[in-house]
Amino acid sequence: MRYALFLPIFDALADPRAVAGLAAEAEAAGWDGVYVWDHIDYRPPVRDVADPWITLAAIAMVTERLRIGPLVTPLPRRRPAKVARETATLDVLSAGRLTLGVGIAGDRSGELTSTGEELADRARAEMLDEALDVLRVAWTGEPVHHRGAHYTVDGIDFLPRPVQATIPVWVAIRQGNVRPLRRAARHDGVFPVDVEHPDQLAEMVEAVTALRDGGPGTPSGAPFDVAIGGDADADPRPYEAAGATWWLTGFDWQAISIDTVRGVLRDGPPRP
Repeated sequence: MRYALFLPIFDALADPRAVAGLAAEAEAAGWDGVYVWDHIDYRPPVRDVADPWITLAAIAMVTERLRIGPLVTPLPRRRPAKVARETATLDVLSAGRLTLGVGIAGDRSGELTSTGEELADRARAEMLDEALDVLRVAWTGEPVHHRGAHYTVDGIDFLPRPVQATIPVWVAIRQGNVRPLRRAARHDGVFPVDVEHPDQLAEMVEAVTALRDGGPGTPSGAPFDVAIGGDADADPRPYEAAGATWWLTGFDWQAISIDTVRGVLRDGPPRP
């Protein structure tokens, strides 16, 4: 299993230079990745919010080994052509270290409502799938010819193409939702949220594995990641036994501080 810091880039962490400095320290301490939240606004007491792409670019400039990425980008509120350009450029900048986490997003903090975005879950799911189709073609470097229900990209090639043959896509899922499981099975990894016990994770892993082994368009036997978040004092070993390949050490978004993150990262990852 690999180990990463999972940072809400709010308030004290809303300065990309500060987060980049923490990432450099994390790399020196033996961590395998740094992933960041993706929001344009958040609920109180949060006041300051950083842009994830600029923050990740800052991290890429001061690290050499860490995997990086947003967890998760609410792709239905972003134009896929813009994300195609951002992800390809960031993968070049990081020398092939980007992972793209995606989901349909929710409206708990009012981000969708306050920006006039689509509120229907089903419609946002359709937008997510269509945007992922655009990205997969864009990353090949070949011209994208897409006219769908939600997006049009007509004859654009997104060069330079990413360093990686394809940028890994991790899909956010919740237990009991079959459609996100099917979506995850078609891509490169899964990010289960609101998991309270390793048995829940084991059920999700079993379900997505079955879909990958038998579902149409799912690459049986291809590498597949299972990323699970937990507190700094949690034991990752039961989750590794349940199928996790990444452990993401998270932090309290209501009381985030540079000193708190530094205190965790300096101990190094919680390897057995």
